[in-house]
Amino acid sequence: MAEEFAVRMVNVTKTFGHVMANNKVYLELRKGEILSLLGENGSGKTTLMNMLSGIYFPDEGQIFVGGREVTIASPHDAYALGIGMVHQHFKLVDVLTAAENIVLGLPGGVVVDRKAVAKKVRDICSRYGFDVDPDKKVYDMSVSEKQTLEIVKTLYRGAEILILDEPTAVLTPQETEKLFAVMRNMRDDGKSIIIITHKLNEVLAISDRVTVLRHGEYIGDMDTSKADARALTDMMVGRTVTLNIQRDQPVSPQRRLEIRNLTVKDKEGVVRLDDINLDVYAGEILGVAGISGCGQKELLEAIAGLQSAVSGSSVKYRPTGPDGPAEELVGQNPRTIAEKGVRLAFVPEDRLGMGLVASMTLVGNMMLKQYRAGKSPLVDRRHPHELAEQIVRQLEVVTPSIDTPVRKLSGGNVQKVLVGREIAAHPTVLMSAYAVRGLDINTSYTIYRLLNEQKKAGVAVIYVGEDLDVLLQLCDRIAVLCGGRLSGVLDGRTATKEQVGYMMTTLEHKEAGI
Repeated sequence: MAEEFAVRMVNVTKTFGHVMANNKVYLELRKGEILSLLGENGSGKTTLMNMLSGIYFPDEGQIFVGGREVTIASPHDAYALGIGMVHQHFKLVDVLTAAENIVLGLPGGVVVDRKAVAKKVRDICSRYGFDVDPDKKVYDMSVSEKQTLEIVKTLYRGAEILILDEPTAVLTPQETEKLFAVMRNMRDDGKSIIIITHKLNEVLAISDRVTVLRHGEYIGDMDTSKADARALTDMMVGRTVTLNIQRDQPVSPQRRLEIRNLTVKDKEGVVRLDDINLDVYAGEILGVAGISGCGQKELLEAIAGLQSAVSGSSVKYRPTGPDGPAEELVGQNPRTIAEKGVRLAFVPEDRLGMGLVASMTLVGNMMLKQYRAGKSPLVDRRHPHELAEQIVRQLEVVTPSIDTPVRKLSGGNVQKVLVGREIAAHPTVLMSAYAVRGLDINTSYTIYRLLNEQKKAGVAVIYVGEDLDVLLQLCDRIAVLCGGRLSGVLDGRTATKEQVGYMMTTLEHKEAGI
């Protein structure tokens, strides 16, 4: 009986100080199946998988691999057992190439046979349909390319049991389908896969079974063929959740940003954003759709003063409407923009690289937005302390305390802290790149509600997202990018998923107007 299981975890418990992350959790992974692991943020999913992959060591309980009880005290032990984990936050060295990252830490001499490594990487990519350049530096890669490299790195090391923590968070629908095809092929070859995801449509599409955790405890499992989105949501949350996104009509929208001829090149002179003309209105949510790497990042960073634009580009901010005075944002850095009274809030794609400082506490990360506002040489900790407590309370952030470094929080809770801090700044323009990435469905709908509240308060909201269904339900207008150019702007209420998807891959239907 035990031999049919690739993995069994029995009564596994893990605590961090006074926080019970996992309490006597039971999990079974059968050979040749895809198991989805569901639960709200902070429910203990990643902690449980970190024990299976050797990052943490359980306080209590047993782990069986292939029917044999094992001790997994390090990632090396896990790899020796054929277990590999692709983490939500990348474990890559930016200054090394893809091939160098793949072989880093493997047994062998100091000299690496680059040709042999590159050949094996290309063989894996060819077999599974990935696209990785072995000689490309990680710091030149998009988020999507880094995610792909992490998966290839695990396959290179021969994992038979694969753990994927939010693997589709940075993938387009097309890339997701390609990954799912790969996963099905691996399953058919006898490999066993655990996928941690908050996207219920993906759970129903890819997995054979679902295991649900709540507050660190095992709730149950079921065959995916017998499940639906509402039943899974009720199991995760413990109560019924309304799966509807409210979208009110914009009230007296005023032009807040005028983007004209915006062109951005990278440090090697490659055009990443090409002649963008777009208006952003107060009191509306403007969605931005596009395949990963098509200029979404450059668009938001250019507005925020984090990317230099070429001569002739213009981003004008109009605080009082189309006929009022305008501030030119191109050529200004974030500090100068803030000093001009422009209240920009930005939730970036890279939450721990650009958004928050991983080693700092929640309070410290609140202070980063406010320390220049003080009139005393001494830093005011009272208000950041109150703000951190408010965000933890309102967004239900799971953390031992507000003095905990954010690197110790789950990915979804890190995102809650970042989104909460930016909204608390009372912006007039709120830009978010993948604001619900890594969030469970209950918290995702909380974020949608917060964005709608900002819209009602007259804030101009720019929402970059990969889920086309959400874009069509949430946004008033949708700007579609294709290869760094504006393919068109659609009415969110009348556009279709197929129409947006087609415009993401072609410029033939570029619409007039902005």
